[in-house]
Amino acid sequence: MSTTTPVSPVDQRTAERLSTRFHRCFSSLEADEDLFAPEAFFDLMPPMWRFQLEGSGEVFTTQLRAISEGPSEVAVVRTIPTATGFVTEHVETQLTPGGTLVARRIHLCEVRDGRISAVTTYCNGGWDEALRARHAAEAPMIRP
Repeated sequence: MSTTTPVSPVDQRTAERLSTRFHRCFSSLEADEDLFAPEAFFDLMPPMWRFQLEGSGEVFTTQLRAISEGPSEVAVVRTIPTATGFVTEHVETQLTPGGTLVARRIHLCEVRDGRISAVTTYCNGGWDEALRARHAAEAPMIRP
């Protein structure tokens, strides 16, 4: 007979608190020591690629530092609690030597014992000025 551990849904306040700390990783390139579970799982999907990492927040921020091309700012679009964590969306604007890159991402975060234990990320990639201009001309947005 198998047993399952009951999972308490994450409330909005907890989701917002963890989301704020999570998003800070993208601009500071550091993670608070107790933000991620020691053996957190990261499943990251930039355009046309996929890779996975496992370990502490240092594993995640090491990857962020490896792909960072310059300072960035993150604007959180929304954070929605789920039965096992939260979903959050952000827009990152990165200032690189070649110009400004903008990426939009969705993160599905699982929470266990008050820490993020798994992150699945979908990213549209870094759009440069030329791509943003082409997109604005060919597919104007109705909503942000």
